[in-house]
Amino acid sequence: MFLFTLLLFSYPQISQQIQNATADCREILSNPKLTPLHGTLEVGMNQNVSLSCHSDSGSPPVRYTLFKHSQKVSALNKTDLTPALFNLTINSASDVGEYKCKAENEISNGEKYSRSLNFTLKEPVSKPMLSSPNSQAKEGQNVTLSCLSEKGSLPITYTFFKDRQSIQAPVKMQKREAAVISVLIKSSSDFGMYKCKAENRLRNNTKYSNSFNFTLAEERSNSQPLIISLGLILLLLAIGLALAIPFFIIPSYKASELFEHVSFSGGAGLCLQYIVVCKHVTNYGLGILGSC
Repeated sequence: MFLFTLLLFSYPQISQQIQNATADCREILSNPKLTPLHGTLEVGMNQNVSLSCHSDSGSPPVRYTLFKHSQKVSALNKTDLTPALFNLTINSASDVGEYKCKAENEISNGEKYSRSLNFTLKEPVSKPMLSSPNSQAKEGQNVTLSCLSEKGSLPITYTFFKDRQSIQAPVKMQKREAAVISVLIKSSSDFGMYKCKAENRLRNNTKYSNSFNFTLAEERSNSQPLIISLGLILLLLAIGLALAIPFFIIPSYKASELFEHVSFSGGAGLCLQYIVVCKHVTNYGLGILGSC
């Protein structure tokens, strides 16, 4: 009975000693690390991202809390030291910015914070345009191809294809300029279907252009310029002849027609008829032939 009474009065002290000993065995958490699961801080609109918050050392259980601009986003409890994964969706520009996470266990004043992490919103590339100064080419000719996306966060990487096969190493553009390559048309097989693709550092963001085809240029005959020159000469002669008819041919014809109707029957009639003929001829620009 005496032993039971002694144990009853000693229990609070023994319990406190046990708690103190247990607390002494608990380890304070290390500062957690907040990292993006896919290793990039550049995100696009409507993109899903995952953040990992993890303390390397400390006594579990651990409670992890994610903050954005000091506002609580989510919290997770872990019974061990495995990372806590927070899944987010970037729905608008307000979803990017500064993120932090906090780790805490049952030790008082054991809260630890990670370094801040900032997402950057990137614009996806637009559909690129593939073009060339020449739509026709002939064998042995060098032609150029240009590929440009008018929208999208830089840098943008362009790749050129012919019949779905890459024809050159990708070209990375740091400015809003077209990527340009030169292609040698060696044979008829080089008149295939060309395309290009554009992509930046956003995941799952690749756009392809429409196809572009070169056509074989027709060989011109050496006699073609001579034929064109002869045609122009004949055309000029025809125009000159058409202009000469009202000024020379028609007046001469009418003057000769008048002379055929004049009667030279002598006396005063001859002089009168001659004056009439002179008058008509003068009106047609042939000058006065004489006087009575």
